[in-house]
Amino acid sequence: MQIGGLQRSSLVDYPGSVSAVVFTQGCNFRCPYCHNPQLVEPSLFEPLLDAAGVLSFLESRVGRIGGVVVSGGEPLLHDDLPDFLDTLKGLGFSVKLDTNGSLPERLGAVLAARLADFVAMDIKAPLHKYQRVSGVSADTDAIQASIRIIRESGIDHQFRTTMAEMLLDSADIQSIRQDLVGTSRHVVQVMNSRAVLLDRSLSAA
Repeated sequence: MQIGGLQRSSLVDYPGSVSAVVFTQGCNFRCPYCHNPQLVEPSLFEPLLDAAGVLSFLESRVGRIGGVVVSGGEPLLHDDLPDFLDTLKGLGFSVKLDTNGSLPERLGAVLAARLADFVAMDIKAPLHKYQRVSGVSADTDAIQASIRIIRESGIDHQFRTTMAEMLLDSADIQSIRQDLVGTSRHVVQVMNSRAVLLDRSLSAA
């Protein structure tokens, strides 16, 4: 696994659980408001953490934390993600996977194998705005497929949208809920303008 960061303890990343957060390096989106640019932009990549060392730390936390969140970046880009998740499950952790939903076949395989107990998918925008907000020519058919896979999986989940006011408005949020994900499991997050963002012009002075 290409691990770019580790948060040793979090009270907010896994609903209802104290967790550690493992951040994978590399992403196929370029969302301008991304607050983890060092995991996304190759020119900003930092040295990788030793995966064995990360697993050793997590093993030492068995019984002290309930879950591990695997976030990014985009974790599903990594061929060895299923093995990593399986190792976490073998240690007794509940596993939460964060994804942008761009790789539905890989997502479906992970969920079918029950390698995640919770999945959170970022819904970047209404479909007609996906390219602008994701920063790439995103495959909206793949996005819709991932939504279906998650809904039909029987696995606990949520859909999340970051409210970046220079890119989205309230009508866009309404469109996302009406056309894509409904309201009961959709969470709107406020963009963290105090962080160093991928597009630095969006960061607060």
